Parts: sequence; structure tokens; C-alpha cells
Amino acid sequence: MKYFRINYKIGKKKDSIVLEAENKISAMQNFYEMKIGVLIRIQEISKPLKIAFGQYVNKFKNPIKNKKVDTEKLIAILDQIAIMLDAGLPLNYVLAEAVKNQNDEMIKAIFTKINNDIEGGKSLYNSAITFKEQLGFITLSMFKLGEETGRLSESVSHLTSILQNIIDNRKKFQKATRYPLIIIFAMGIAFSVVIIFVVPQFKSFFQQSNMELPLPTQFLLWIEHALIVYGPYIIVSAVILSIFINILYKRSEKVRLYLDKLMLKIYILGKATLNAMISRFMYVFQVLVDAGIPMLEALNIASDIIENSYLKEKIKRISTSIEEGKSLYQGFEKTEVFENMIVEMIKAGEIGGGLDKMLNKITKIYKDRFDYIVDNIATLIEPILIAAIAGFVMVLALGIFLPMWNMVDLAK
Repeated sequence: MKYFRINYKIGKKKDSIVLEAENKISAMQNFYEMKIGVLIRIQEISKPLKIAFGQYVNKFKNPIKNKKVDTEKLIAILDQIAIMLDAGLPLNYVLAEAVKNQNDEMIKAIFTKINNDIEGGKSLYNSAITFKEQLGFITLSMFKLGEETGRLSESVSHLTSILQNIIDNRKKFQKATRYPLIIIFAMGIAFSVVIIFVVPQFKSFFQQSNMELPLPTQFLLWIEHALIVYGPYIIVSAVILSIFINILYKRSEKVRLYLDKLMLKIYILGKATLNAMISRFMYVFQVLVDAGIPMLEALNIASDIIENSYLKEKIKRISTSIEEGKSLYQGFEKTEVFENMIVEMIKAGEIGGGLDKMLNKITKIYKDRFDYIVDNIATLIEPILIAAIAGFVMVLALGIFLPMWNMVDLAK
């Protein structure tokens, strides 16, 4: 939309007004319909500051933000909707009742707007698609499935199971990585304290000795000098670099693919991410196939819940292969993500007519792998932590005690 300033005259008095319109002709028509005076001049202008500020204030006050809703609260309201729909209650009544006691302002505003659109004649999917960013692709797909099959309560129930599975995996991983992260953080704090407060106490002593310092001591003194002199610059540079990388990650597909590919190669974290996302993909794919969704559509829906863009691109090859006329197992093989055993299981299920059972088994395989990594993550990381602590102590000990031993030898 464009903005136009219209100067007009009422009797002997002149005034002006700013109108929003697609073009100059529309603006003139709107002005004539207002019947407030005689048009003198019309010109296009940039968005007035007052209007821009008003829009910003309205956006700030609007409870519907450009971010995903709280998944746990979304599951809670979806559970209520599924139960009431299963009891045979009409959808508009169900939505109105579900939002009555909803504490989350964003969810309440979204489902209130959806209910108003439904009462105005829209379908649930067409009403909810406006909030794709807030609700997520999988939610919209399950709404669409429920309306197309006439089993909306069942689809919403499946949706809550999928979302709960995602939350459980995420919480399990966060809980498992909490201890190693605390250890790494504590080590970083301890190392910084020693370098900044302990090493300087020995610095003048070593310098007065006029002796050649060993490499570990020179290394400690170099780190101490870098942290004290360049510490603030290092922190600011790290923050700026992280912001810059984050912006590039969001805007550049090549950067996003590269970083996501790199993420899958990180020790332990990469395997955990891979198994979690494949397990989630297989679970959603299995649920959708069991619900009667065509295989190609089920693959597209399931692949869209994968957050890693590099892995998502690989998984998308399955649906591409099917569109080219190939079988499902050939699509899985083309991804180069699934090992030969998984491909053979898909092949056996596809040929033998037991695909749903095979998908269930494959889902369990990847879930068990993820659970094993999560349950044993502390044990798997322990050697790295021990090596890091040992290296920290060794560098500190050698850097401080080697010069002392050399001085003792000189004194003797």
C-alpha cells in the first residue's frame, strides 16, 4: 500500500489529509467518497512517522507474536479440543470453550480468531494457515487431514502425540547435557580465575629472575596478557561474530546447509541430533500413513518437521524419487542417510505388505539409539572431560613449577 497527502479546501479554509491506497486514483476515489471538501492537490509520500509509530505500538500490543507458541500449552488446548470433538460437539462450540480458561494470551488470541473465521464460513485449515509460523507446519497438516477424512478428533489426538514425542526427546536431551555443560562452564571459570588472578603473582617474580622461561610458562603468560589487555575486545568480537553468523544462518541457504552439515559431524551431539530427528521423522511418517494419508503427502509433511536443513534436504530425496516413479525403499536408499539394514527392512515391508509394522520397528530402532546416547552421554563425554581437566592441570603445573625447579637448580 502507498500513502498520499491530499490538500483540499472547505469554503475559505484549507486543510490536508493522508490516505492509504494502492494508487493515486484509488486515493482520489476514497477522498471523494468522504465528501469533506474540494481536492486541490494530491501527492505520494513516504509512510508518515505517526502512522508508522501507531503500527509499531499496535504490533507491540498484539498478543500474537512472530514466534512459535509454547508447545506444552498448545498440547493442553489440543487435548481439550480432541476430547470435546470426540464427544460429538460442534467445532465452533469446542473452540469457544477451549479458550475460556486459557492463560496464554497468544494461544487464546489465535484460537479466538480461528473460531471467528470458522463462524464466518471458513474451514479450520484455511483459518489456521494465517498462523503457520506460530502453530507450525505439522499442526496445519493434521488439521487439513482431519477435515479431509472427516476424523478431526482423531487427527488432533495424533497431533498431540507427535508434539508430545518432540517435547519428550528435547527435554531428555537437555537434561542429559546439563551436567557436562556445567562441568565445562566451571572449568572455563576456574581457568580464567587462575590466569587472571594467580599467574600475575608469579609474573614479576619470573621476570626478575632473568632466566629463559620454559614454553608452558610462556604460554600461560601469553594467555594472561591476551585476557587482560584484549579480553573486552575478544568478548565483543565473539558477540558480534555470533550475531553475524546467526544472521547469515537465517538468510543464506548455503551457510545454513554448511553449518547444519557441520553440526551432524560433532562428536556425540551429531549422532544424538541425527537419531532424534530420524526417529521423529519415522514416527510422524508412520502415524500419517496409518491415518490414511497418501504416501507422498505423508513424506512431505513428515520431512518438514526436521529442523536440520542439511538432513531435511537429504530426506526430501525420498519424495522426489517416488515422483520419478521409483519405489519407497529406493528413495530411502538414495538419501544416503539410512544404512543398508533399514533400507532392506523398508523393502521387505513394501513388498510383503507390512510397511506399517516395519516403520514401527525402524522408529523404535532410532528411538533406542537416541535413548542410549542420552542415557550414557555423561559416560561418553567423560574421557573428553578427564582429558581436558588433565591438560588444564598439567599446563598450569608445568607453567608455574618448571621455572621454580630451574631456579632451585641454579641456586644449588
